[in-house]
Amino acid sequence: MKPGFRFAVEAVDGAARAGTLTTPHGSVPTPLFMPVATAASVKGVDIGRVAETGAGVILANTYHLHLRPGEALVEQGGGLAQFMGWGGPTLTDSGGFQVFSLAEQVKVTEEGAFFRSHIDGSAIALTPEAATRIQERIGADIIMQLDHVVALPNDRGTVADAMRRSLRWAERCQAAHQREDQALFGIVQGGLEPDLRQESAAALGALGFPGYAVGGLSVGEGPEAMQAALAATMPYLPADRPRYLMGVGQPQDIVAAVAAGIDMFDCVLPTRCGRNSLIYTFSGPLRLRNAIHAADQRPLEEGCPCVACRHSRSYLRHLFLSGEMLGPVLASIHNLTFYQRLVARLRAAVVAGRFAEVARAVGGVWPGDPTEPRGGD
Repeated sequence: MKPGFRFAVEAVDGAARAGTLTTPHGSVPTPLFMPVATAASVKGVDIGRVAETGAGVILANTYHLHLRPGEALVEQGGGLAQFMGWGGPTLTDSGGFQVFSLAEQVKVTEEGAFFRSHIDGSAIALTPEAATRIQERIGADIIMQLDHVVALPNDRGTVADAMRRSLRWAERCQAAHQREDQALFGIVQGGLEPDLRQESAAALGALGFPGYAVGGLSVGEGPEAMQAALAATMPYLPADRPRYLMGVGQPQDIVAAVAAGIDMFDCVLPTRCGRNSLIYTFSGPLRLRNAIHAADQRPLEEGCPCVACRHSRSYLRHLFLSGEMLGPVLASIHNLTFYQRLVARLRAAVVAGRFAEVARAVGGVWPGDPTEPRGGD
């Protein structure tokens, strides 16, 4: 394990775990949810308000930061956390997903991914070594290997080739990684094929990464398929290392993934939905533009400590209908706070040995919502 980086499982209920993740920038309880700060900014929410939501780790994206402002400027600003004024731990995605979802004219070879920027069309080569070097300069506490992401559904041969290429790239990232104050995570791939997921997880486990991510899910495959992929993967990952499900997601998906043994999450949904007046509560979704809220003097959710819940639903609806930017900002803060309260509630349930009961109560009010892809906000 890297100096200054530790993970301890402190309670287990079924496969669900409660633990503590320690990094050079502090310790945070798990399960944890990371707000997405794609370009070193949680969209619409200043860093002080992000801290007030209870967030422990913030995620930023290598692809976007490499294109603008460039890793050299982030490095000159003291590294990612200092650059954006955040005092806690940070994580950077390698940019693999964004290359295959945003970039133009992408060509993948064994050497790496070659593409043109979606911003200015400039030619860029992203190899495992380059992705690692860029992340070292950005300076996050946790960085990710470069993986080869393919669309789902896809034919088995394409998925298998991408998974095995990701394994070879994992070894190259590991060989290139020099910073002792960073933890490099491997990423499990394999689509919806259980045996490919198992092969990927077992091979990565043998490489001894300090943590492991499960990638290539939350791309429209549906909750049952995601849960089947997790069931195939979890037994092959080391039990003493943190497990991170990338880009997930809806509250019911987080509940199901914690039940499977996942410790870490990120997703753009809290802020993206907040900007579009969709509110998360423990009673289910609340669509703030609906006329039923026009004269409702209640807060968005009783007992929520966020700044948005100091105001009435009536007032917040008025802000949206009036086009006031404060409406999306407050809704985003509430949703980010909800996600932190959700993972805290799941953690407490594991510690108390009541996870199944709490999971049924929480997950049952969020049926049928679509998952969202891993990506920028």
